Amino acid sequence: MERTIRVLSPVGDTQVKTLAAPPLPSLQGKTVGFIDNRKTNFEHLVGLLARTLKEQHGVAEVIHRQKAHAAVGATPELLAEMARTCDLVITGSGD
Repeated sequence: MERTIRVLSPVGDTQVKTLAAPPLPSLQGKTVGFIDNRKTNFEHLVGLLARTLKEQHGVAEVIHRQKAHAAVGATPELLAEMARTCDLVITGSGD
């Protein structure tokens, strides 16, 4: 009796869109955004980074937003808000 094994690939089709932005000459007076993935320590990291960016680099404002949870990407609405209001956006993991 012959058996058949069905193998599925976990690799999906991806579309990569590369955007080029000029580097910021300075952070002085800029708005920096953080997209929080809701993992344990990211909120603490954001607090430390925000304070350092303001005190040492002259950042005017820090905007902190959270995704629904770590397993999903940021919503189009969140990305649009960050693109509209921030000069620089940082995403990351707090583990």
